[in-house]
Amino acid sequence: MPCLVPLFSLLLLLLFLLGSVRAPGAESLPHLPAPKDVVVYSYNFHSLLRWSPVKVDRGLVLYTVHFKTGAFKKWDEMNCTRITQTECAFSMSLKERRWTVVLRVRAELGQVTSNWVETDPFVAERNTTIGPPKVNSVNVSSNSVLISVTPPFRSEAGDVLEYHVSYWENATSTAKKETKTSNTLFKIENLKELTLYCFSIRVELSTYSDVPLLGLQTVPECHRTTVSEATRDRYIILTFLLVLALVILVIVGLFLLWKHHKTLKYWFQPPLEIPSHFEEYLKDPSTPGLDALGNYVEDDPHDSLSVVFCGDGSQACGSSSDGQGHTRSISSETEVT
Repeated sequence: MPCLVPLFSLLLLLLFLLGSVRAPGAESLPHLPAPKDVVVYSYNFHSLLRWSPVKVDRGLVLYTVHFKTGAFKKWDEMNCTRITQTECAFSMSLKERRWTVVLRVRAELGQVTSNWVETDPFVAERNTTIGPPKVNSVNVSSNSVLISVTPPFRSEAGDVLEYHVSYWENATSTAKKETKTSNTLFKIENLKELTLYCFSIRVELSTYSDVPLLGLQTVPECHRTTVSEATRDRYIILTFLLVLALVILVIVGLFLLWKHHKTLKYWFQPPLEIPSHFEEYLKDPSTPGLDALGNYVEDDPHDSLSVVFCGDGSQACGSSSDGQGHTRSISSETEVT
């Protein structure tokens, strides 16, 4: 018995020494950060888990995802074990919209793992994002717009879908009207003719849960209403009357021009101006030279004579031309009485 005590003390000393040797090695293991931005993304009940990648200096980081439901509290593996992607789609076992699901993900690098990061409880029936419906066709009439749409997802038993239709006059108007319908083919009525109308549609999902889920709106579409048959007939009659009135005015105008063409010609004829030498003759008919001007023939050769008084007036001097370019000087003495 006394021999067992030293042996026991020796074993304790060996264990202490082994622990002190292992401790530095354990502290030297690299620390792997946990994934961040872990969130469930769900659109039209297609759900997946996403997170930000974990960056390290060396090596390839892998990821593992687990899940549990509200009914079964045990963590179970998904189809995402040691994957390189930073997202994981929900498996078929998690397609139930009313299930409460919690997921967790961790990073792995060799034998080193990070801490688990859990998500908040997720219920697709409450937390999914419903997209806008698809507009198949739009038929426009004079006072209505007929619209055909397709729901953004496949409905299940118990789903009640209502379409919220907002419409307004002109693209810049802020006065919007709204109507609801559960049909995929519906009509917006009591519209104005030849007016531009815009509309946008969103889906509201009501299920067994108390809170309905309102989806995203479609991109606004604008269409102009047409003209009715009665209005088109009025336009045709009005156009015909205007053309007929224009033709009558043209005929009357041409008739007036023909009837008063002499008066119009007199009004628009420029005033006659009498040459100054004729006007001088009419004022004084005794003015000589008019008869000679009438007998003037441009082609006949003639002589011209210019007489001027030189000096003191006792002698006249001048020059004459013979019509052929020759000029001669003339001088004579005259007696002044």
